[in-house]
Amino acid sequence: MPQESSAHAVITELGERWVKAELRGDGQALDQIAARDFTLVGPVGFVLDRAQWIDRYSASGALRMQAIEWSDMSIRQYGDAAVVIGVQTQRATHAGKPADGKFRVTQACVREDGAWKIASLHFSPIGGPPPFSAAVPVHAAAADGGDG
Repeated sequence: MPQESSAHAVITELGERWVKAELRGDGQALDQIAARDFTLVGPVGFVLDRAQWIDRYSASGALRMQAIEWSDMSIRQYGDAAVVIGVQTQRATHAGKPADGKFRVTQACVREDGAWKIASLHFSPIGGPPPFSAAVPVHAAAADGGDG
């Protein structure tokens, strides 16, 4: 159990480093904490690979974070892998448009070359679609072969 407790502390600190890097728009810090095959699933279903995730803060400055709160984390460890589920509340803009939201985030962490890294992030909006997404009407989903 002490080894697991130690890993939990390191994984918690990894989450704190992630939030600080996001707030600073620090691609170099994100590069250091991301696993080699990192993947992100965004709050409306888009997928970013490692390079795309880090590049969100490139010279174009498309993404700007004003505030992030990372809270309510639970950590489950499975040897050299861990699943962290938490809540991210953010104030942000993307391409000049509001990207505020509250999300349940699943973080998959792995021990890679002796250090804990974030292998994947998956964002799910809490309380319905985020305000920056266009909701798809149920009848439109049914027309595309859905169950509606």
